[in-house]
Amino acid sequence: MNMDTVIARLRSQHNTYKTLFAEILKIPSVSALPEHKQDMVQAADWLARIMKEIGLEHLAVMPSDGNPMVYGDWLHAPGKPTVLVYGHYDVQPADPFDEWISPPFEPRFEGDYVHARGASDMKGQVFAQLMATEALLADGECPVNLKYLIEGDEEIGSPTLEAFLREHKDLFHCDVVLNCDTTIHAPDMPSITYALRGLAYFEFEVTGPGRDLHSGAFGGSIRNPIHVVCDLVAGMHDQDGRIMLPEFYDSVRTLDAEERALLREAPYSDARWLALTGAPGLFGEKGYTTLERVGARPSLDINGIWGGFQGEGAKTVLPARAGAKLSMRLVPDQRLDAVAEQLRRYLEENTPPECAMRMKTLSLGPGGIMDRKSPYMRAAATALTTVFNKEPFFRREGASVPVVGMIKNLLDVDSIMLGFGLPDDGIHGPNERQSMPLLFKGMETYAHFLALLGDMGCVCRDDE
Repeated sequence: MNMDTVIARLRSQHNTYKTLFAEILKIPSVSALPEHKQDMVQAADWLARIMKEIGLEHLAVMPSDGNPMVYGDWLHAPGKPTVLVYGHYDVQPADPFDEWISPPFEPRFEGDYVHARGASDMKGQVFAQLMATEALLADGECPVNLKYLIEGDEEIGSPTLEAFLREHKDLFHCDVVLNCDTTIHAPDMPSITYALRGLAYFEFEVTGPGRDLHSGAFGGSIRNPIHVVCDLVAGMHDQDGRIMLPEFYDSVRTLDAEERALLREAPYSDARWLALTGAPGLFGEKGYTTLERVGARPSLDINGIWGGFQGEGAKTVLPARAGAKLSMRLVPDQRLDAVAEQLRRYLEENTPPECAMRMKTLSLGPGGIMDRKSPYMRAAATALTTVFNKEPFFRREGASVPVVGMIKNLLDVDSIMLGFGLPDDGIHGPNERQSMPLLFKGMETYAHFLALLGDMGCVCRDDE
């Protein structure tokens, strides 16, 4: 295999790639909305067709308890590592539609960018990796063995993925996972994510009177559920941003001096962070930098709150019920079941006896931390250096990709997070975009990465 030929092939087809990329962007594969069920099937079928066309084998659109899983492989590199490529083809809902400059499922190429829902998160990353594989397989050979798992439920928390992996564990046996669901720091500042926070999502409801009451006739004589919810929410943090659930920090891993120094090497500034958020100022747990707060410390955020009258004008109502939704981002060693119990204890101990409280767990996803000194991680760093002419820096990511911890637990392999979105791509919001020059660089990086893994010359885990 001649890498000069592979890279030349990738660079010669940029216009073709844009046309092909637009096809998958037009499919509204929104996993959260039942009316897009057929669109999910269409997106899975499109991927299976493209994967077959580029030379992958054993293509299957596999049923699950949710949306279909797409599988394919190429297993003709004896004595070489087996890489499991993970991605997802589902996207977030596109509303509010009136804030989009152009329709979210009519991709608009303008300047260096394409604007569409899913362009960055993560159809672009899946597409870039597939095109890198196509270039490697153009002469019928690949430097490593490949397997693909592309799911359709990531944007709703991958609720069926763990059971699916358990059922097909032997099929997905591998040496390492290439997870494309991530970003780099900036177009000229490559980075590698080596740690992700877990996600625990809950809602709770407080009930008081048996029905909504007149606030004049009954106000001051019974508990108002909205007041109770506000007190509970306010008590979840102290003035220094520390989370006040019982025993919450007992299992939080302390950052050592080496890792704190590593994180300080990131080309980060508070001013740029503020510019990304549009907020007037920063706030977080006292004693930690912003990057440490985002990637290495847990967080708890209220995502929604409800109760009482929400319409225009006035209605003097004392509501029967109120509630809130909240998410926690968890660092390695925090157990999901333990955190759920800590929240339940806090709510039960602080809900007054004049009200009742009901808590529901909506989703739980583990975090993950990878060995940043492994040969796989070194190969990723070398590939990025080759393409960007700059060594990447290592970073912790505050967001969650539940499959990373899930695969670590089930298959006992690390994931290499290698993707080419940007922090300001506007994922999950209106006018999501993807830099096409960066995506083309991503294709080259994926090709170099797989070639470097092939140079290892041996499988790093024995087949079972």
